[in-house]
Amino acid sequence: MSQAMPSLAQQVNQRKIINGKDDVVQLYPIKHQFAWDAYLAGNANHWLPNEISMQKDIEQWRSNSVLTEDERRVVKFALGFFTTADSIVANNLILAVYKHVTSPECRMYLLRQAYEEAIHTHAYQYIVESLGLDEAEIFTMYNRIDSIYNKDQFAAQLVPQLTQPDFATGTLENDQAFLENLIDFYVIMEGIFFYSSFAAILSFRRRNLLPGVAEQFQYIMRDESMHMNFGMEMIHQIIVEQPHLWSETFQRKIINKIVKAAELEAAYAKELVPNGILGLNAESFESYTRYIADRRLNALNLSTRFHEKNPFPWMSEAVDLTKSKNFFETRITEYQTGGALQWDDF
Repeated sequence: MSQAMPSLAQQVNQRKIINGKDDVVQLYPIKHQFAWDAYLAGNANHWLPNEISMQKDIEQWRSNSVLTEDERRVVKFALGFFTTADSIVANNLILAVYKHVTSPECRMYLLRQAYEEAIHTHAYQYIVESLGLDEAEIFTMYNRIDSIYNKDQFAAQLVPQLTQPDFATGTLENDQAFLENLIDFYVIMEGIFFYSSFAAILSFRRRNLLPGVAEQFQYIMRDESMHMNFGMEMIHQIIVEQPHLWSETFQRKIINKIVKAAELEAAYAKELVPNGILGLNAESFESYTRYIADRRLNALNLSTRFHEKNPFPWMSEAVDLTKSKNFFETRITEYQTGGALQWDDF
């Protein structure tokens, strides 16, 4: 006697982030609603760098009296980090993460995220070209500055393992390696390593300096926050589906990595603002990094370590793009979908 075929609802309930049935992308009915919501939000928040005027930035950059040498250095240093970091994130998505994810909804968002990483790289190139910066200087900082190299390598160290032809999820060791990769990139790279530079660049906006650069970095930070939130949701869902992966030993490993990441980011901040700018200094950036690291630990339901107060409370307003202006007021009409903008930062 033949067995009855499982119902569509039963089939959907068997879907997993990893180690599920690796079908083509069949979205209906949706199981991982958070991923579909993130995909829709990403589409609603679409932007392109060349929609943003850089005229005032060019005038300020060419002037000998507007920006100090330390302020110019911060812009170039941050660009030197981001030009490599976002490409590493994109490569990890395409080469290491996507092929092991079996949730069709998550796959949809990963494709959207990869495109957004390309937009960010486009933005950095647009800024470099607009300001007339030395492209060789900016794009080779990864190979010349230890604090940039150390951060990128710290996050990228698991990528080779996941891209090996014989790597496959389905074992405890490999599933934990995959989960660790998600934490490395969504929690550490996008959730900790980006934030000193975000704070530094957005501090210019508070004095009406480099408005085009700051606006692009606001959009980038909004995107990255959504990436991180999606990654956190995916991490939590994997733990729900495979709770044995979240062992005490594994949790201690993740806590130690986040603490180490905070140390690397503090070292980066000292090179980013060695003399301080706009009333900010390396010590305040170190406190901010520890504050952010605790937020990431808390979001993972892990014990916090630093208990720092936020030295940059204005950052909460800087990331809210709707408070100071109409979010899409500078954008062409066919892209004005900003009314759907909703996002929060873990």
